[in-house]
Amino acid sequence: MARTLAPLSITDEERSELRGWARRPKTAQAMAMQARIILLSDQGWSNQDVADELDINRVTVGKWRKRFLESGLDGLDDAPRPGAPRKIPDEDVERVIAKTLEQTPPKNATHWSTRSMADATGLIQSAIIRIWRAFSLQPHRTETFKLSNDPLFVSKVRDIVGLYMNPPDKALVLCVDEKSQMQALERTQPLLPMGPGIPDRRTQDYVRHGTTTLFAALDVKTGNIIGKCYRRHRAEEFVKFLRLIDESVPKPLDVHLILDNYSTHKTPLVRRWLARHPRFHAHFTPTYSSWINLVESWLAILTNRRLRRSSFRSTRQLELGVKQYIETHNNSPPPFVWTKTASEILDSIKHFCLHTYDSHH
Repeated sequence: MARTLAPLSITDEERSELRGWARRPKTAQAMAMQARIILLSDQGWSNQDVADELDINRVTVGKWRKRFLESGLDGLDDAPRPGAPRKIPDEDVERVIAKTLEQTPPKNATHWSTRSMADATGLIQSAIIRIWRAFSLQPHRTETFKLSNDPLFVSKVRDIVGLYMNPPDKALVLCVDEKSQMQALERTQPLLPMGPGIPDRRTQDYVRHGTTTLFAALDVKTGNIIGKCYRRHRAEEFVKFLRLIDESVPKPLDVHLILDNYSTHKTPLVRRWLARHPRFHAHFTPTYSSWINLVESWLAILTNRRLRRSSFRSTRQLELGVKQYIETHNNSPPPFVWTKTASEILDSIKHFCLHTYDSHH
């Protein structure tokens, strides 16, 4: 039989404080998680139910429940670590964190630095460094994002993820895209080889020898690549590539193409070709959602492993290098496995949107 859990006996004031920690966007994630554990436990949930809801370990739930029973809100913090006592008081730590997360930086900067924060708070720079490191605050770092404005975003995500995770019978799912304007760049001087403690070195300038475009189709099931380079990037070249796919895929199989919304993929010429070949089915990704097209991952690998550090004396040499890379890849292709369901993706985006909305209100 399951052990009967002791009631938490949370006061209204404590409950209000916990809700604030759980909802406030700037709260440290560990503290927000502890608040959610106590709030769910207060509703009579078992430790296992709380763990399943928050996707954490049941032992973790029991730990913070016990801490709260023993010390109340003061128990929702890690126990003191061995070593010298901390010299920075909690008030200063809280002041630094709040200023970092909630206040704008000085007028002559786009973000806080350790020096500017030290000047603003009256603490020494090393103290700011320790506080930021302890709470994983990195004001100098930034990342970009772009949410799709496609009105059919949900249905397109479910359609494409469904093809990845449950492909239709007697059909081939191909992720198709182009790597356009690949430049044949030749370094102006020979490369210096790597040595012990010394990376390889190359000149920062180069001579351009023209461009080419790689059309690539990734077989989702096997990881094989169908690829060909063309000097131009028009609907005519895309139709030629579709013919290459048609020749490469056995006739009894249907072909499901996952494509982005580039104008070349939607011209009348392409639509007429697809209408004459009914075994081809086009599935377009939502706008600003190239991350859902698996061939983008392969193109990034091609860039990092074959193109970025190479030197090509002609466009022909570049195209030959890409062709050889594809042939080597197809000898033992690694699998590209999609693991996240459509519902999980949509839930993540929903959480991100709510977090973004809350941070502006």
